[in-house]
Amino acid sequence: MLAAETVLTFFAAAVLLGLAPGPDNLFVLTQSTLHGRRAGLMVMLGLCTGLVVHSLAVAFGVAAVFQASAVAFSVLKLCGAAYLLYLAWQAFTTRVGSSSDTRSGSPGRGELYRRGIILNITNPKVSIFFLAFLPQFADPARGSVAIQIILLGGLFIIATFLVFGGVAIAAGSVRVWLLKSDRTQKWLNRLAGVVFIGLAIRLITAG
Repeated sequence: MLAAETVLTFFAAAVLLGLAPGPDNLFVLTQSTLHGRRAGLMVMLGLCTGLVVHSLAVAFGVAAVFQASAVAFSVLKLCGAAYLLYLAWQAFTTRVGSSSDTRSGSPGRGELYRRGIILNITNPKVSIFFLAFLPQFADPARGSVAIQIILLGGLFIIATFLVFGGVAIAAGSVRVWLLKSDRTQKWLNRLAGVVFIGLAIRLITAG
């Protein structure tokens, strides 16, 4: 249904977009550095699950509601910002001890997965971006536009999986060196808190 040239062009664009600095890959980087590569990979899976929701929303026109309604758009942004501030509070209040204590205090896999989903689906800008980006690669002459958009969303998710997975593995490897001192871990937690606050402010104030 999608032309080979379209697939290759879209996939290349999706990889480049994944590599560009943004809230999602920064979130994966932060969580991987704090809790290890497995944590980063679980967050990445959550983010990709959120992208499934956004792809379906665009395919079936739900994203257009957020584009047209300033109230709905603002409410969703505030929910996302509030969650990021909650994560910032957790980062600032996490107790630092031995390496084993740090591991035992890390969020579970389910919690990390949920973090990725919540962060992604409470950012209405992702849906708006998909609404503007995906249809450019759909061709009504090649069949159902909705199905094409779902397929394009799948390609975007695969690109995100590869890029963010690489970020999680790399940051998780660096973490082993960083956690040699409790003082370093304490500053990492503070840095994570600042990052989360920054992301919350960016989500509220940007566009």
